[in-house]
Amino acid sequence: QVQLVESGGGLVQAGGSLRLSCAASGNIFSINTMGWFHQAPGKQRELVATITTGGITNYADSVKGRFAISRDNAKNTVYLQMHSLEPEDTAVYYCYATSFRVYWGQGTQVTVSS
Repeated sequence: QVQLVESGGGLVQAGGSLRLSCAASGNIFSINTMGWFHQAPGKQRELVATITTGGITNYADSVKGRFAISRDNAKNTVYLQMHSLEPEDTAVYYCYATSFRVYWGQGTQVTVSS
């Protein structure tokens, strides 16, 4: 089993920045890819960014150039640095990790005011 705990969400004005963190515990040696999804009210959960154990990253087109995902394998933590936030980025952000199955965090709310 893998447990994921997110932190760092909050309220920010448009153009501002936030950094999300996700700490993994449990059977961490089985974890491969980690990343972030978000889900806005009334919409499906969508991929934001992923990062492999080796550091290969992938981003949704909507966040390229604004968000950066990173990973500290020694701390079993993945980060999402978000810049130039837009009201359209408002959503619950979920951390996820893949091993023998997909694990999800509980989600953290990000609200961007215009």
